[in-house]
Amino acid sequence: MHAPVTRRSALLAAVSLPFAAALPRTARAAAPMQGAAIAPFHRVTLGDFEITTLLSGTRIVEDPHTIFGTNASDADFAAAAEAAFIPTDKTRFFFTPVLVNTGTELVLFDTGNSAAEITAALAAAGIAPDQVDTVVITHMHGDHIGGLMEGAAETFANARYVTGAAEHNFWSAAGNAGFDAKVRPLNARMSFLDPGDSPLSGITAIAAPGHTPGHMAFRLESGGQGMVLIADTANHYVWSLEQPDWEVRFDSDKAQAAATRRDLLGMIAAERLPFVGYHMPFPALGHLEAKGAGWRYIPVSYQLSL
Repeated sequence: MHAPVTRRSALLAAVSLPFAAALPRTARAAAPMQGAAIAPFHRVTLGDFEITTLLSGTRIVEDPHTIFGTNASDADFAAAAEAAFIPTDKTRFFFTPVLVNTGTELVLFDTGNSAAEITAALAAAGIAPDQVDTVVITHMHGDHIGGLMEGAAETFANARYVTGAAEHNFWSAAGNAGFDAKVRPLNARMSFLDPGDSPLSGITAIAAPGHTPGHMAFRLESGGQGMVLIADTANHYVWSLEQPDWEVRFDSDKAQAAATRRDLLGMIAAERLPFVGYHMPFPALGHLEAKGAGWRYIPVSYQLSL
């Protein structure tokens, strides 16, 4: 027969619980540290399109002031970094191809540094390379064409290839080893765009020269909604977006690149469009708000996932 529960016995039981929790017990094996991690893909909607940003690798780069703001003083560079809570001695580069599912075609914009990295990112998103219908190359730098081929093997066996005519013409004559290995073998299956052309409905090429001679951005339109893929128009969310006149080592024509940033980013901000920046912090999607001489980067939250 159980003893009746009284107010005194209930209080004693409650008081004893913390002491019981403090008694010695067998420790479990600690889980191993796995390091910081970032999901390899992020999918949102734009009208009737699905937009998937793909993390095709990252890397840490030392001494970023030798890359960004090369015409800015050390003091100004440090002040911009401090205001954004980021270090001045190193930065993380992100490489973000974009997959657009129009409902009838899968269109991949750029291919990352290697076939292995873009294939892994696509696999995480549930896509096999042979499902890609069209590959669009914004420009011919190695971190955008690197995933096209692995040796003599094409990564995207069933795709057609599209790029800017001016960009292709420039690199065709440049004697560049990366272009010759990754792009030239695909020339027979490649078609060429001028600014204003559309590789397919709802996608329009925008001239964005300066980073390279024929560098292109792309505007997406579906169901009354718009988005811009800026590629490498701006390479850092603080040192390029907030400071559009700061020079970037990788820009082939630095004055033209700055003018392009002002024109294209100004349009995006004025129209309140979301955009994807190839080197923005993953998932590389955001908006722009006017700030001083440039723009503040505002990462998207849930507005493209409703």
